[in-house]
Amino acid sequence: MSIDNKNVDTLVVGSGQAGIAMSEHLSQLGIEHLVLEKDRIAEAWRTRRWDSLVANGPCWHDKFPSMDFPHDPDSFVPHNEVAQYFEDYAKMIAAPIETGVEVQKIVKNKRQKGFSVTTSQGTLSANNIVVATGPFQQPIIPAIAPQNPSFYQIHSDQYKNPEQLPEGAVLVVGAGSSGVQIATELNNAGKKVYLSVGPHERPPRSYRGRDNVWWLGVLGTWHESTPPQRPIKGFAVSGMNGGQSVDFRKLGHDGITLVGMTKAFTDSAVTFNDDLVDNVLSAEKNYLTSLDEMDKYIEDNGLDLPEEPEAKVFMDMPECLNAPTLSLDFDKDNITSVIWASGFGYDYHWLDFDIFADNGAPIHNRGVTSEPGIYFVGLPYLSGKGSSFIWGVWHDAKRIAEYIDIQRHYHRYQAADKSDNRTVEVNLASPAPL
Repeated sequence: MSIDNKNVDTLVVGSGQAGIAMSEHLSQLGIEHLVLEKDRIAEAWRTRRWDSLVANGPCWHDKFPSMDFPHDPDSFVPHNEVAQYFEDYAKMIAAPIETGVEVQKIVKNKRQKGFSVTTSQGTLSANNIVVATGPFQQPIIPAIAPQNPSFYQIHSDQYKNPEQLPEGAVLVVGAGSSGVQIATELNNAGKKVYLSVGPHERPPRSYRGRDNVWWLGVLGTWHESTPPQRPIKGFAVSGMNGGQSVDFRKLGHDGITLVGMTKAFTDSAVTFNDDLVDNVLSAEKNYLTSLDEMDKYIEDNGLDLPEEPEAKVFMDMPECLNAPTLSLDFDKDNITSVIWASGFGYDYHWLDFDIFADNGAPIHNRGVTSEPGIYFVGLPYLSGKGSSFIWGVWHDAKRIAEYIDIQRHYHRYQAADKSDNRTVEVNLASPAPL
């Protein structure tokens, strides 16, 4: 299919979970569209994950409504099978996806509706643009990282397996889901691991026979519209080994040396804030508060779910929490690798519009921007806590597709000219209220 000089109503950029969900809903509304993907369908799930990664939610929940995974509903699906799921889904809905086409620049047409889109395969025009490139665009390695380190230094985005690291100890910076799982895998492989722990949330993987995703649903937490704090704390939850609660005390007893938030590097050493115990205890306090809320919900609704008193009992403090390490010497402590599980930033250099904050984040109202015709889907907290999860993306995409359809109806409106019974088109370029 040639895309050069093609005109489409709606262009979707990206064919991951967000782009495929968007295509499904646009098709159901009869909206002509095209999905462009610079690599392959669901490429991030294929190549930007470590080898052993599984989805963070059970597959009865982490899916699109119209197709189940061919797995035990309570299992956590390996990342390569998630990619296959989306490829199969795209075929099922006959999504009009063109792969191997990179969008290089999008500008507003002058004095006319729509946008001009420059791609690696030619130029096309579109009335609407939906940016569905996902939350994992630009790996962030903080400025405190050494620019010319004497050790092996990568972002978690580049991590694949323990075998790629040199002999010696590893410092993993960041104790959200990625950092904890990578540190655990390295420790299980016999590596000496130091894990730098900042402020974080550590919900139970499951409680009283129900997975965390179920609790987030019935307690209404999925629909929280803004993060409870900024910057967003690390979220330590894992589907690893069939799904287990992340317990930092247990990680310490298992041989991982926990340290505080990383403070600074010199040529020969790294220092940490003296905040490790506070970070762990604060998360544990919130964890217990969550369990109390779950207990209350069970009682208030008369549910017959098994008691789980052991979930509220913590192990003794490991030595690394009793006497926190505040610095490490690369030579003395034989640290040969640093893995930054420090999150991702934004990269929208190809969008020439004044719709971005100073940090590069899109400015939007539940995915709708101030530039009529430009939309985002698949970002964290686009509309709520669930927005960057598979099921949440599907619902956000449905709402954005419906919004685009409403705008199309406005643009088709014909007003009668009562003076001579002619009709004139009324151009309603401003988005309707959400």
